[in-house]
Parts: sequence; structure tokens; C-alpha cells
Amino acid sequence: MSFRLRALALLMLLAMAATAATAWLTWRQATRQAADSVTAGRQVVSRITGELYAYGFAHGTWEGISPTVSRLAKDTGQRIWVATEADELLADSDALTGREPRAVSRQPPVLVDPRPTLRLPTDQVPLASVKRTVTAIGEYRAAAAYAACLTRAGAKVTARPNSIGVPRVRTDGEAPAQCEEPAAASDPKAARDHAEVQKCEGERRFATCLQRTFDERIGAAAPPRLQVRLGVRDESPPTLATVGAAARVAVAVGVALAAILGALLLSRAVLRPIRALTLAARGLGAGELGQRVPVSGRDEIAELGRAFNRMADSLQAGEERQRRLTGDIAHELRTPLANLRGYLEALQDGVVEPTPELLASLHEEAMLQQRIVDDLQDLALAEAGALTYHRADVELRDLLETCRTAHRAQAESAGVALELAAPERTYTVADADRLRQVIGNLVGNAIRATAPGGTVTLALASRDDLAVLQVRDTGTGIPAQDLPHLFDRFWRADAARGRATGGSGLGLSIARQIVHDHRGTIEVESTVGVGTVFTVTLPLGSGSVDGTG
Repeated sequence: MSFRLRALALLMLLAMAATAATAWLTWRQATRQAADSVTAGRQVVSRITGELYAYGFAHGTWEGISPTVSRLAKDTGQRIWVATEADELLADSDALTGREPRAVSRQPPVLVDPRPTLRLPTDQVPLASVKRTVTAIGEYRAAAAYAACLTRAGAKVTARPNSIGVPRVRTDGEAPAQCEEPAAASDPKAARDHAEVQKCEGERRFATCLQRTFDERIGAAAPPRLQVRLGVRDESPPTLATVGAAARVAVAVGVALAAILGALLLSRAVLRPIRALTLAARGLGAGELGQRVPVSGRDEIAELGRAFNRMADSLQAGEERQRRLTGDIAHELRTPLANLRGYLEALQDGVVEPTPELLASLHEEAMLQQRIVDDLQDLALAEAGALTYHRADVELRDLLETCRTAHRAQAESAGVALELAAPERTYTVADADRLRQVIGNLVGNAIRATAPGGTVTLALASRDDLAVLQVRDTGTGIPAQDLPHLFDRFWRADAARGRATGGSGLGLSIARQIVHDHRGTIEVESTVGVGTVFTVTLPLGSGSVDGTG
């Protein structure tokens, strides 16, 4: 059975089931409405108590609560009576609207405690939690006093809990002169607070004891707990609505018609893109990697089409990369292997004498081919995420000094000054050997690109949470049109530079992959005739950053 018929049959079954269930749903309506009424009542209570708590939390006093009570009564339609636990009346919505106060409901009052709940990390040792609790007590006293002063001065007060749950009080504009914003001053009660909080260290329920002690110590500064009563005594409950038979029949018929129409539209909307996906998938399986499907909209079918197109793009790009890599490898190995074969055959035939110089040249050529193969293996492992890293804290200034020492002889023979500019000790978490491989590749390239009398500088600095390593040279520079290809496999900026003078052409590709595996970036800037700057950024590690030597 086709998808359209199955969808139509399913929706018709749903329509008939909905029609048969109409009578039962009607019988259940009264119960549901009662439950909804209870739920709505809970939501109203939750909203009222939540806003009252937020007021006390932010203002540090119940003064000025009347407008909030009046607004809540208007929004919810409830009669709201608010008093302290000592029965001190704070606000009555009947009195606020000019109405004769009615008898309050007999239901138990709802308690509202404006004192904050501490947010103590569970993984901290008791001593740290004790210190944070003592700090929170002092911060709350100061914040409550400041908020109460702002409230009495008529300023608009807002508050948000900080990391431990204590309110952080703010006001729009400039605070009144009589109100001093909380400062990190010493609290004369801090010693007593610490002694009381420290008693919790032996308690079995440590966190509960800290909260209880916190509540006791801020009791004098915090607003008193509220008791809130809602409604009026002997108030009649709301009547439940009923649905007539004609309305039930109309609803059932409407559901059936809508289901059938929806089935037709759904099958048409779904099957058309599915047919296109099926044809494209068949073509893709047959090797036609250029197959794509038209995509419009933002529904699930459209997202499926986009995913298919992305998959096809990835397959096509991978096939092209594989072909290009195969061609590059064949190009790089064909000529030197042909030379090796020619010399070996000449030696075998006795045409060429096996002099030490010739054997050394052949050995060097074989080593170059071995290096290309090793670089290809490293690149394949890196791109597959299988390259092994031994991560540890690495001091980058020492790493740059090591690279400088390793390349000093090469630089001196080329007449290039190799300098280090690293005033700070900067740390990162990385594989030191792999990072030396990256920096060594950049330094070697820089020395080869710099004329005698030039300078190559290894620089190190920290910026925000990043370590920034730079290899700067005063060489010939790289044309702007060549920069996008710099990290491509087997690509060289100087077409005349071969393997003997320009490396295998894989070093920068490997370097980029290693840096990316360390959650870093590598970028290049260059100006022809001025020089080139390679910049490697890495996340700072757990070590310190200082300016000592």
C-alpha cells in the first residue's frame, strides 16, 4: 500500500476514533474542568507568592508593597490579604480598592519567606563552605540595608542573585545620597557569624545546618516572613461550562473533514520530495556524485533534503580530494624514482662507476622519498584524528628557545639572525614534541625565505585567555593570490623550489592539523618585499603567566 493510502487510512481511523470518543470526552469534561480549575488556582498562588518573594528579596523591606498587591489582585481577580507572622497587616486588596474589607478565607495562609537559599557547591570542603556562608551573611546584611534605603527614598530597585544566592541590588540612574552602596568593608559581626557557622562542621546534615544558621544570623536584617490569605470566606465556587449535543456533533464532523483533508495535503507534500530524494540517491549510488535535490522550506523533509545535499557535497569533495592527492603523490614520486631506477640500472650494467659521491646522492634521494612517505602518514593520521598526543603543561618560552637552538646552525650558515622575543613565561597544555614540529617547520621555512642579513624572530605573548606565538621573517614575502593555497598539500609558493630546498610540501598541512587538534588556530600575513608573519594561537594552560625571566 502506498504512503498516501496508508496516511489517508490512518487519519480516517483517527477521525472515527475521535468521533466515537466525543461522548466519553463530554462525560469527562466536568472532571477535567475541575482539575484545570485547581491547576489554575495553584498557578495563581504560585504567581502571587513568587512576586511577593521577589519584592522582599530585592527591596529588603515590605515597605511600599501595596502597589504590588493591588496589581496582583487586579491581574488575578483574587482578594489578597498580606500580614506578617505577628499579624501585622501590611496590605489588603479590598482596602486598596476602596472596598469594605470582607472576611478572609478560612483556608490556611500561605507563608512567604524572603530570605535567600544559599547555593553552596557540593564538592567544596567544609572550611570553604563555612567561609562562603560567613561572607554571604555579611553581603546580605549590606544588600538588604541598601535596598531598604533605596525603597524608602523612592528609587527603582532591582536585584539578581549572585553566585551564592545573595541579592545583588541595583538602581536605575544615580543612587540617592543617603544610601551607600554595599562595599567590601569589614563586618563587626563577622567574628560572631564565623563562630556560629563553624558549629555546623560536626553536623551530619552540613548544608542544612549552614542554611539554618544563615537564616538565623540575617534574621534582624531580612524582612519578616509573610502570611498570605487569598479569597473571601464562604465564596461560591465557579460554575462549570457544558457543551450541547449539536456542538459535539459539529466538532466531530469538523474533525473528520479536517483529518481527511490533512491526509491528502500531507501525502502530497511528503511524497514529492521523497520521490526526488529517491531518484537522487539512486544516481549517487551509481557514481553520479553531482546529484542534488531542490530544497525549500524549513520542515523535516526540507532538512532531510539539505542533509542529503551536504552528504553529496562531502562525498564529491572527498572523491576530488582523493583524486587530487593521488595525482600529487604520483607527481612527487615519479621523477625521483625514475632517476633512482636509471642510476641503479646504469650501475647494474656497469655504465656508471659506483663512486662514494654517487652512492651518497642516491642515499639522499631515497631519504627524501622516505620523508615524503612519513609526512603523508603523519598527515593521514592527523586528519583521521588518530595521531597520538602526549599532553602536559608546556612552557612556551622554553619551547621557542629550544627551537631557536635547534635551527641556529642553519640560520648562521644562511647568514640570517635568529632572535627570540618572549618576555613572559606562558603555559599551555599540549604535546611538546608536536608543537616543536610545528614551530620547527615554520622557522625552517622562514630561514629559507630570508636573504642573508635578514632576521627571523620567534615571538610570544598572551592575549585574554590565549597564548600567541609568532614566527616573523624579513624575507621575500608571499603574493596575496598565493596565501589561500599556502596550507594545501604539495603546494609551494616558489614554483622553482624543489624538494631539496622547499621540503615535501606537506609540512604546513601537518602543522595546521596539529594546531587544530590542540584547539588552536594558525594564520599567515605577508607583504611582498617586506616579510611574512605566521601566528599560532593556543588556549592558555594551568600554569601561571608572569614577567619573570
